[in-house]
Amino acid sequence: MAAGTDITHPVSALEAAYKPIPLEPLPVCTIKENGVAVDNNDPSIVEKNRKDRETLQASSRPPRPNPNAAPPTASFVRRSVSTARLTSLSSASDLDTDGIESSERPIFERHPLERMDRAIVEYTPILRSGGWMDQGNRPAMEDTHLRIDNLVTWHAESSQTSEASLSSNEGPGAFYGVFDGHGGKEAADYVRENLLINFLEDSSYPNSLSEAVKNAFYKTDVALNNEFIRHQEWTCGTTALTAIISGRNLLVANAGDCRAVLSKRGVAVQMSRDHKPCCAMERSRIESVGGYVYDGYLNGQLAVARALGDWHMTELKEFRNEIPGRSFFDGPLSGEPELQQAVLTDEDEFMIIGCDGLWDVFTSQNAIDFARKRLQAHNDPERCSKELVKEALVRNTSDNLTVVTVCFQPDPPPKLGKAWVPRFRRSISAEGLRNLQDLLDHDAP
Repeated sequence: MAAGTDITHPVSALEAAYKPIPLEPLPVCTIKENGVAVDNNDPSIVEKNRKDRETLQASSRPPRPNPNAAPPTASFVRRSVSTARLTSLSSASDLDTDGIESSERPIFERHPLERMDRAIVEYTPILRSGGWMDQGNRPAMEDTHLRIDNLVTWHAESSQTSEASLSSNEGPGAFYGVFDGHGGKEAADYVRENLLINFLEDSSYPNSLSEAVKNAFYKTDVALNNEFIRHQEWTCGTTALTAIISGRNLLVANAGDCRAVLSKRGVAVQMSRDHKPCCAMERSRIESVGGYVYDGYLNGQLAVARALGDWHMTELKEFRNEIPGRSFFDGPLSGEPELQQAVLTDEDEFMIIGCDGLWDVFTSQNAIDFARKRLQAHNDPERCSKELVKEALVRNTSDNLTVVTVCFQPDPPPKLGKAWVPRFRRSISAEGLRNLQDLLDHDAP
């Protein structure tokens, strides 16, 4: 009802519930009036009864509207409606002794999106993880990984970290990383031992996780350059992918061709992009700084477009100052991570983090389908990681293998209903029709 609407009959809503008392004739009987027996069909008695009934009926009718009174306003009606509250019949605990819901806002006044946001706010992931590695067909193992399901506990128990303050008030904090080395294992091991420490020590932590992880990648790569100066024999580098979970927030940082894939009710959601030199975006970046891609390799030397280390390669990675007091990388090989964020909900089941040896023989959706069936069978993330590695070896991957599976629920993924498959009527092809027509023509007299 629009504001200012004129209501010409203010008691019309009440009259809808008004029921007049019927004027039925009294049965003929003998009654006593002041102790004297009289018949009720006596005219004086009948007239008195009629007046009594009319008086009773008049007292039960609603009052007649006053033509001189101002009509009620729409605001009065609106206030009357807003005081009504819908109660939930299925939740008796939410009702008080008068049967009125104790919530401040009625259920019907809440927007559906607000109710959905409330469900997201109340969700908290329960983290479980497991990892597995295998050398595969390579002569040496150059991969490594890091799994920390609870950063607060790890920080309290570790003597190698800084004095950065950690708080669990905003929910669980976790850190996972996969580091795929090339040309040796030294760079991968160094990044594994120092990247998380640099992340926790950064001044942006914990107010800005994205800025802190970017600075941690940069600081770790600069420190690697100093290690290359100390160890002239080092000829190695490493890709790096980290997944940071703070409460419901998931932040994935990737530099290289490792990959993180999230399972959202069985649907693969890719949380990182493979940094291959032949990728259009990376090729454009490489060529913009004077590099080139030859036969799928960066400057004909490296199979990835982003990595930490590799300071022994000339004209691939250089420092460039743009802001006083801070340096940035230049050159075709970049150590800057690409970030992707998500807010976890109860639809997010688990995440797979793996090096390129896994993704050479698995698509993202294929890996999610495979892992989901295994988790439904045993609900063990470490065993699931092992089975993914084993299956990749069966599929003849030619690289080292490292897989980390992170579960966000305590229960295994639920079984989903079968997808609807449309049925098609049987038909005959055009070639079959021609052959049939030839047979009919041949047999015709």
